[in-house]
Amino acid sequence: MTASFSSTPVPRIGLAACVVGLPEMIPVAKGAGYDFLLVDMEHGRIAIDALAGICVTGLAADFPVLARVTGPGSPDLARVLDCGATGVIIPHVDSAEQARAIVAACRFAPLGSRAIPGPLAILSFEAVPPAQLIAASEERVELHAMIESRAGLDAVAEIAAVPGLSALVIGANDLASDLGHTGQLDHPDVRAAFATIAAAAHAHGLGFGVMGLPAALIPGHAVANGATLIVATNEINLLVDGARATLGTVRAQLPASQPAAPA
Repeated sequence: MTASFSSTPVPRIGLAACVVGLPEMIPVAKGAGYDFLLVDMEHGRIAIDALAGICVTGLAADFPVLARVTGPGSPDLARVLDCGATGVIIPHVDSAEQARAIVAACRFAPLGSRAIPGPLAILSFEAVPPAQLIAASEERVELHAMIESRAGLDAVAEIAAVPGLSALVIGANDLASDLGHTGQLDHPDVRAAFATIAAAAHAHGLGFGVMGLPAALIPGHAVANGATLIVATNEINLLVDGARATLGTVRAQLPASQPAAPA
């Protein structure tokens, strides 16, 4: 059953960078009107050095950059924040224990145990007292736990109750697959899972986000469940779709091929 909300939030809409790990992705995403850029370090080639350049550019442009790491045990959890990411998206969170470990790694004391770093990009690399550094960092940090398995779905109420998280985000395709409905994002079981995860997020004052949904399913799966964050697409999908559409348009303007003249 789909949840009902008296006040529907206006979700932030993001573009994912999966292959093009360049600072130029910031003006591309911002100029196109997106609200944030997600840098995907879980799949593909983008590594920490490329992320750092993108994050510093994002800070200079006042444009948020979220980094998706490889999972709850990633060594880059706090490191992406040190490099200037304004949020971390952590895939495959299956338990409250994992959620608590994420908070411990990414939040400063007393909520977590993140080590106090040297000068940070968010402070223009100025050396400031630790208390000021911590306050400035915590003010901006977002921690998004991705629920994309049956185990995560079963534990979602306990995960959502962990202090320090900012949002629950659904990895649509992985969740559908783990529920036994690969590629069937509109299956009743998958729709029910979306509603359950959204309700858990809202019950604990967290945001609710979605990734991997086709546009046709966004009204029912995301908006109807009070989504506050939507990753609409990635740069490679846009490139392939745009290239194919442009090629079709150009070919349609060409004269039809004529049969060869007889010898």
